Amino acid sequence: MATHLSDIQLGVSLYSYGADFLVTMSLEDCFADIADMGATGVEILADTHIPNYPHPPASWVEQWHGLLQKYGLTPTCLSTWVDTRLRKDRQLTVDEGVAILRRDIELAHRLGFTIIRPKLGVASLDLMPDPIWRDVVRGVLPDAQKYNVRIAPEIHAPTPLKSQIVENYLALAAEADTKHFGLLIDTGIFQDQQRTGEHSDSRYIFGSPDPVVAAEVGRAMSAPLNDDPAYLAPIMPYVFHVHAKFWEMTEELTDPHIPWERVIKALVEGSYKGFLSSEYEGARILFRASDVVRKQQVMLRRLLAAHAVPASAKG
Repeated sequence: MATHLSDIQLGVSLYSYGADFLVTMSLEDCFADIADMGATGVEILADTHIPNYPHPPASWVEQWHGLLQKYGLTPTCLSTWVDTRLRKDRQLTVDEGVAILRRDIELAHRLGFTIIRPKLGVASLDLMPDPIWRDVVRGVLPDAQKYNVRIAPEIHAPTPLKSQIVENYLALAAEADTKHFGLLIDTGIFQDQQRTGEHSDSRYIFGSPDPVVAAEVGRAMSAPLNDDPAYLAPIMPYVFHVHAKFWEMTEELTDPHIPWERVIKALVEGSYKGFLSSEYEGARILFRASDVVRKQQVMLRRLLAAHAVPASAKG
């Protein structure tokens, strides 16, 4: 059964406004821009967009909900971190990880989010999560169910869909017999063209003061993984959210790096029901984000209209 036109909605991650947020645009400016382009969902990064995170002032929480109502936006996914290397002397314990993730689930609920993307520290270049991930997730599943917040770790390049990481995540979901643990798919895994110049991740620093390590990670992160969107089919019931990652849009409203026709086809045929959240990760130039996100939103809307079953065909 294919996805109906109304089943896939469009949103925007405030990560897209990285150069402009609190420089040329306020939180309300971002909300107004998202609503103006016709998107209905908003995603944020906890430690970037929430003042005094993890304890935002009550006045800010009130403002947050007021802006959501004013601009008709739905909170989609709260991106958070469980930094297992928070201390220099040791890794975090399971109990410490549980406390952090439980706190963030409660905050997500307070802000109206129904999905949380926890990023745990990784143990390898293919992004294998820290070994405590399984017990941490198991420890907070009762909280996720209590607050109806689904936990969705991100499948991000250079991790392919057919990987031990994905198998481990799906095994936990099956073992726990839960509907509150699944996946967040970052469409960067479908990149099939090399990025160069200002659209290459070589412009950014990848978490290490060692230039050799940073360069190695940069190459791994920017190289086309060229994963096949068709691989989504068997795991679609576990896909809770999709980051519509992109680095560039042409004047013809096409993406030179990601095969969006195939991606949308796979999502529609797999009966995906959720948000496509625009996540611009190109050059951080003032005033650029709004323009390129609008272009991507038009492209996505056109592809969804071309592929999805009209609402009149339901039943």
